[in-house]
Amino acid sequence: MANSAQARKRARQAEATRKRNASKKSELRTAVKKVRKAIAAGDKEAATKVMQESQAVMDRIADKKIVHKNMVSRTKSRLAQAIKALA
Repeated sequence: MANSAQARKRARQAEATRKRNASKKSELRTAVKKVRKAIAAGDKEAATKVMQESQAVMDRIADKKIVHKNMVSRTKSRLAQAIKALA
């Protein structure tokens, strides 16, 4: 339990940040799922379009250091490979 005013404030800030980060991580997972769904449908053009939109979301979240940039890079690479394999 926080005993000082400063500690109580930091606890409030930490909780707000945790909620914000959780929301952004969820947004990231949703973006990846959209691309995977488009790939599963087998439409290369649609998958490419969804991938472009999702890349912006992924990069934005990585820039804010909510997830590591290498994780986002790896995910984008794997999705791009899957789209390329649709040809």
